[in-house]
Amino acid sequence: MLNYIWSGFFLVGFLAALAQWIFMGDTEIFKRVIDGTFDSAKSSVMDIALPLAGIMTLWLGIMNIGEKAGAVGFIARIIAPFFSRIFPGVPKDHPATGHMVMNFSANMLGLDNAATPFGLKAMESLQEINPQKDEASDAQIMFLVIQTSGLTVIPLSIMAQRAILGAADPSDIFIPCLIATYVATLVGIITVGLRQRLNLLHPVVLGWLGGGTALIGALVWYIAEFMTKPEIELFSKVTANLILFSIIVTFIFAALRKRVNVYEAFIEGAKGGIQTSLNIIPYLVGMLVAISVVRNSGVLGMIVDGVNWVLASLGLRNDWTGALPTALMKPLSGSGSRAMMIDAMKTYGVDSFVGRLSSIMQGAADTTFYIIALYFGSVGIRKTRYAISAGMIADVAGMVAAVFVAYLFFG
Repeated sequence: MLNYIWSGFFLVGFLAALAQWIFMGDTEIFKRVIDGTFDSAKSSVMDIALPLAGIMTLWLGIMNIGEKAGAVGFIARIIAPFFSRIFPGVPKDHPATGHMVMNFSANMLGLDNAATPFGLKAMESLQEINPQKDEASDAQIMFLVIQTSGLTVIPLSIMAQRAILGAADPSDIFIPCLIATYVATLVGIITVGLRQRLNLLHPVVLGWLGGGTALIGALVWYIAEFMTKPEIELFSKVTANLILFSIIVTFIFAALRKRVNVYEAFIEGAKGGIQTSLNIIPYLVGMLVAISVVRNSGVLGMIVDGVNWVLASLGLRNDWTGALPTALMKPLSGSGSRAMMIDAMKTYGVDSFVGRLSSIMQGAADTTFYIIALYFGSVGIRKTRYAISAGMIADVAGMVAAVFVAYLFFG
């Protein structure tokens, strides 16, 4: 599927650019597309892969300290009852469980820089038990789809951007974002679970999902009822970074108690950071250049115009379609969807319905194709099976939920 999608990006982009040249007289369209490919190729290496090398080096070293100290194994044992049901192919007490938990936790707190190394380490651990090295295993697909659903409890970057643009209440999208991203994650787990014939009605699964839902609900209720907007932002910043620093200190302390040479353990784990970053460069360049072709050829604008025409013909509301470019770009590019969100807020107003909806859509899911290129590319997986379709189903669920939640809160 990835083969057809990647090829389709170029073919559709070419046809769209050709149509704009022939019918609209846009003589600059091909230059914009080609310039975009060069910019994306450069950005893939200089702005993503190389900076990631430093982050990977740091966090893989910290992760190795945690493994030597037994902390990662301890986390794995706690979450094992639940993960053994949704990741039945992962052996009990396998390090991959702890890596995945830490990745999910960092994502939920909005700590992207920490989440990516944890996620890549988790994918590497899952690859060790994958019998077919060039094909995604069931466990890797479940892990990736949960990644693409983008479960984030604290959408700090979105609230910060709204504040920069002068929103009266930058945090008013906090609860809607949480609801939309939770729907995406739940749909993603159910979609993959049904495809893999997992017993999702098992008491352990229901207990963990129900408990997680209750915990998120209680957190949202407490924040909404007892905290002011400045307190929410302060709570987000302090809590997220305190937890992250506490993880580092806890790993080091536990390792010292077990008489582990902490510095040597760090160096041993950190050595893999640069190599992992180099491995993903071809996959990042290939995917991000293809996405650039779609973005710069005007395909998204054509889709929005078509959706508007269909809705108007059917007599349905189309006041939400101004946020559609953000939704369409989100599975393709995080920076691209962020640019679309900012453009929507500037065009329609940061506190307009479309401005708020685009913010919710930005927080409702994650960049599916980027994540696939990054995570599968890091371990050399070429056959993605149904990972893309399941990830896109989760994305669509998050975007649909975003529209309904936006009407509920702001419509």
